[in-house]
Amino acid sequence: MAPTESTMLPLGTPVPGFSLPDPSGKQVAVTDFAGADGLVIAFLSNHCPFVKHIRSELAQFAKDMQQRNVAMLAVNANDVATHPADSPENMRTEIANHGYTFPYLYDESQEVAKSFRAACTPEFYLFDSDRKLVYRGRFDGATPGNDEAVTGKDLRAAVDALLAGEQPGADQHPGIGCNIKWRAGNEPDYFPG
Repeated sequence: MAPTESTMLPLGTPVPGFSLPDPSGKQVAVTDFAGADGLVIAFLSNHCPFVKHIRSELAQFAKDMQQRNVAMLAVNANDVATHPADSPENMRTEIANHGYTFPYLYDESQEVAKSFRAACTPEFYLFDSDRKLVYRGRFDGATPGNDEAVTGKDLRAAVDALLAGEQPGADQHPGIGCNIKWRAGNEPDYFPG
């Protein structure tokens, strides 16, 4: 299957409100991060080679952002009936094995993914202190099979601009990766199929 690109939610979109459980069942809400100067929301999965390719640097990125008062959380919306590797139990293992210091949440209904028009993993959204979207798309240009180093440079540059009081550049590239695994009959209208 060919890689899927993100849909590029319009800049300025307010953050969709939601509350989802982490693998232990603890509910985490967007409003829990009200004091952060920025909020990064990532759509991830455990099994996707594109996520596996960046996860070490992603864990470091999150730690760096926490020191800069930028919060991060991640959402897994994959159908675990067809992709059991993405189950909450396996999310718990993913968190422990890769040093994730951010909440990694399970979107069983897939409604949160739909509210973001999410299409692939990994896919990233950066919201400012007013929780308006200022960046969406890729972590950086590194993918499995290319020679580009995994640095998170695109997302890091967007955060740097935001914290400097500037708008991130308008030249934003879609995320690319594995398509979200929608439950049969639950595919959104924007899903590329």
